[in-house]
Amino acid sequence: MKKTFDCIVCPMSCHLEVTKQKDDIQVRGNSCLKGAAFARQEMIEPMRMLTTTIRIEHAIYPLLPVITSRNVPKAKLFAIMEACKHVCVSAPVHVNDVIVKNIADSGADLLASRSMERRI
Repeated sequence: MKKTFDCIVCPMSCHLEVTKQKDDIQVRGNSCLKGAAFARQEMIEPMRMLTTTIRIEHAIYPLLPVITSRNVPKAKLFAIMEACKHVCVSAPVHVNDVIVKNIADSGADLLASRSMERRI
């Protein structure tokens, strides 16, 4: 199997050619080792960090930005987003507070990516 895509690890955005034959993965076009590691991971199981917003009550804004604590399988993104639709927290919230542990059985926690004080 042969795939081509652009690397998203650094600003160089190298155009990668990846060839997979059984357990052997060959990467061409990368400028750094991180690009090669990214390409191999993309061929095995693509991973992404998810950032989104959830509802928050009693805060100055109605939405709280959140992020997963680590990269999650790309195939899990829709399940995580669906779970986020049903999450609502109450202020105050502090940056890096765990909002949901192991969201959608992804192995990652959902973290607050900013603080929000309680609205008076």
